[in-house]
Amino acid sequence: MNNAAHSLPIPETPVLRFAGHNFEPLPSGALYWRARQTLLVADLHFEKMASFARRGQMLPPYDTAMTLTRLEADLRRTGARELLSLGDSFHRPDSASLLTPADRMRLDAITESFACTWLSGNHDPVPHVIGGTCLPALELDGLLFSHEPRKGRTGLVAGHLHPAARIAINGRATRKPCFVHDNRLLILPAYGASTGALNILSPAFVGLFHWPALEVVMLGRDRTYPVPVKRLVGG
Repeated sequence: MNNAAHSLPIPETPVLRFAGHNFEPLPSGALYWRARQTLLVADLHFEKMASFARRGQMLPPYDTAMTLTRLEADLRRTGARELLSLGDSFHRPDSASLLTPADRMRLDAITESFACTWLSGNHDPVPHVIGGTCLPALELDGLLFSHEPRKGRTGLVAGHLHPAARIAINGRATRKPCFVHDNRLLILPAYGASTGALNILSPAFVGLFHWPALEVVMLGRDRTYPVPVKRLVGG
């Protein structure tokens, strides 16, 4: 995988300005930090379906391959040189051992071509055997990157809650994963192909954000869209 080419501007991508830094929110759920040529993702949940299969729930085990395809495309599209995963990269601490040989080869190609940092999450709290650097959290350029969001720390970028927004316009409602921030806390949507999403108006988000400063960017099929907070509805 060639990451030497200069990245080009990503068309029709709004700039998400957070804590003095500019990011580009992608329709896949990744966040591109152009100043550092770093692609940020959260909640990949590799091998989630394989973990379910171990418990007797026989679901199609294609989620890891789908997530890798998405990740490879974003790395090529942005020209990123680094990958930062904000925790729950694997669905279980032992999920790396469940990778198929083909998926392991694809993941190895990524770790060999890019500087990869994997933060620990509640699903994968211990370092795994995949290449790259495993850390509990990372401080960089005045920002703190970790898996779980919390109130009271300015410049925190996290995942964990799988945020989604539901908006109502002209009597019709649309619900999609989203990026959400108040310039102090930024939460990324879940990136994994088999992950769900939780409405940002749900109780799990209560108290995390300063509501008057809230900004929401919803994922679309081919681009991302800033949405007015006044249009948010529950459900």
